[in-house]
Amino acid sequence: MDVEERITAVARVLEQITEDTSVPRNIRRAAKEAYDWLQDKSHTPGVRASSAVNILDEISEDPNMPVHTRTMIWNIVSELEVIKD
Repeated sequence: MDVEERITAVARVLEQITEDTSVPRNIRRAAKEAYDWLQDKSHTPGVRASSAVNILDEISEDPNMPVHTRTMIWNIVSELEVIKD
């Protein structure tokens, strides 16, 4: 899987999180911010991925996050961490 395909797949999952009303608003907002970073083609893939990881790391330990969402976020972070410039 090439870098852009990986980013596209991760972006789809982030989009699902932003549309899930069972997820608290602050987590959906952070997922949207990470999604926006991934879509910003003015930066290299490595910068986009690392910016999204930073945002998701901040919310990954939120005690209000549903367990299924936390698992999705951890999987996303794992996918993004392999993207380097």
